[in-house]
Amino acid sequence: MLVFLGFAMIAVFMALIMTKKLTPVLALIIVPTVFGLFAGAGLGLGDMVLESMKSLTSTAALLMFAIIFFGLMIDVGLFDPLVRFILRTLGNDPAKVVLGTAVLAAVVSLDGDGSTTFILTTAAMLPIYLRLGMSPVVLTCVAGLANGTMNIVPWGGPTARAAAALDVSPTDVFVPMIPSLLAGMVIVMIFAWTLGLHERKRLAGGIADTKGKPNLWENGGTGSGSKHNGGSGRSGSGSASTRVQPSGAPAAGGSVALLEAPVEEKTTDSSSLVGSALDPNRPTLRPKLFWFNLVLTVAVMVVLVLDIIPLAYVFMIGAALALVVNFPKVKDQAAQLVAHGQSIVAVVSMVMAAGVLTGVLDGTGMVDAMAAWLVNIIPDSMGPFMAVITGLLSIPMTFFMSNDAFYFGVLPVLSETAAHFGIAPAEMARASITGQPVHMQSPLVPAILLLVSLASVELGDHHKKVLWRAAVVSVVMLAVGILLGAIPWG
Repeated sequence: MLVFLGFAMIAVFMALIMTKKLTPVLALIIVPTVFGLFAGAGLGLGDMVLESMKSLTSTAALLMFAIIFFGLMIDVGLFDPLVRFILRTLGNDPAKVVLGTAVLAAVVSLDGDGSTTFILTTAAMLPIYLRLGMSPVVLTCVAGLANGTMNIVPWGGPTARAAAALDVSPTDVFVPMIPSLLAGMVIVMIFAWTLGLHERKRLAGGIADTKGKPNLWENGGTGSGSKHNGGSGRSGSGSASTRVQPSGAPAAGGSVALLEAPVEEKTTDSSSLVGSALDPNRPTLRPKLFWFNLVLTVAVMVVLVLDIIPLAYVFMIGAALALVVNFPKVKDQAAQLVAHGQSIVAVVSMVMAAGVLTGVLDGTGMVDAMAAWLVNIIPDSMGPFMAVITGLLSIPMTFFMSNDAFYFGVLPVLSETAAHFGIAPAEMARASITGQPVHMQSPLVPAILLLVSLASVELGDHHKKVLWRAAVVSVVMLAVGILLGAIPWG
């Protein structure tokens, strides 16, 4: 019964958010509550959920102050030169922009932290997507794929967990999987290019709206800016400009948005795009404090990588210093906090709501029952293929449960069974990390909630575009591991 309820709960949750019958926050609260009651938890549900939320408070604080910090850095103009450089390099070609997004996300993912990757990638690329009228869903899809694939680096978490759970060296797990990692990144780049070509085609001939407004991208690459959501990136209908807050919040509380796209401008010179992509006259700009803000941001990133201070506290200090120095007046500080309030509420509420799902899964025993059922249904005749089976199981299981639950709860049982057929623990560990591209798209992963929140994309829209592509990347990584002997086949 617990197995049925567990899988049914996940299926209902996914169906509701992908069909947009409920917002992710409401689905994360209501669906687990109903299924928890069916599982007989009764009044104990409250304690289960609160226990789960305790482990999420630091994550919520991290995401909250990270949004404030990087939102401030965007507002004061720290990333303007980077955006101009990217525009000069990539031009106004959506295909190149999407491919550049994949490359940027992959490079930044080398630090092993998904939240940092998504913050920096969104800060650099989202203004360009909005400026060209591209869909932010494409950004979240490509960034999620690149980060999920790179997540198998030894310092990223999953590889270290798998190695610790099976008492093997992370080096023995990761090094033989480098060809699989490279193959996965090739597939990610192919997906990025095809998505970019689709955006190029859509913008070049498909976004003139039904009222007969001209295609501004085709006439000069200036675009009118998409609505800041997970939609199709339709051109705006304003007569002068579309102003959008790249941090995810609409202009409010005195905050001025970064993007301005004059509809009158229809030049084909790409340099004109560079000059008009960012609003150079917004009052939040602090050009005289550029070097202070750069040093502060670099210092925050260095401390994050060194991991010597809790990440949430790093961003709390960074955000406080940025506010005090850039906006000395109290009313301006308050206005900045209000301006980014929508993004903060969206992501923090989703993280805390995810505690309901994880609390019910763990507290009712659904996770343990689901794992045991999957292990038990594998027939003895399939024993020699346990590594391959483990790789395939890691794709859905790491999406439905945390990495800790899978690597410390399920993997040791699978490895013990595989040992009877001569399959080494290191080989099992290699197979188990191939599901990470899919895992990183899970609503149980706070980083992906941050990504969709910063880009103002619906989680269901993100899943529609990314899940099957992530599954393809995982299968390719598994297949390459098998072909090169890193993962045994029979």
